[in-house]
Amino acid sequence: MQVIDWQRVVDKYGQMVWRNSYRLLGNHSDAADCFSQTFISALEISQRKYIRNISALLARLATTRAIDLLRQRYRHARFHEEAVDLVFVPSSDSVPLEQIQAQDLAGQLRKALGQLPPQEAEVFCLRYINDMSYRQIAAELDIKTNTAGVLLHRARVKLRNILEIGPDRNEGAT
Repeated sequence: MQVIDWQRVVDKYGQMVWRNSYRLLGNHSDAADCFSQTFISALEISQRKYIRNISALLARLATTRAIDLLRQRYRHARFHEEAVDLVFVPSSDSVPLEQIQAQDLAGQLRKALGQLPPQEAEVFCLRYINDMSYRQIAAELDIKTNTAGVLLHRARVKLRNILEIGPDRNEGAT
């Protein structure tokens, strides 16, 4: 049986898990939920099987949980108007209009990711948010490297279409 020092794992990879969760979710509360669920899931997995790459496993679990939360958020938002977070923290590195545009684009991307099939969204996030190679993604998802490439290509095409058309007009086109 594998013995893992979880305090050390959290110390070493906690910042990466938080950053990835928050980048996908853009919400502290959801990111905190994703953070804790990621480590709980990793602990449960470690009790069932040997973990060969804890960093990749944590990135995958955080990504999967964040995508699930995005899907729930936007499914719920279809029935209820989502509260708009108007808290704005000024930054010295860009003008307010650029920050607002970046936040808007990030929100559109979050919503679009929630419309992708789960495996395509996961591959996209592992590649572009976690900076994993096709080979690393394939190993973590237990798929072929070519399959990772195909899923990534499909995700990019669908995201491009969703973002060009607009998420509200594309609800039935996934």
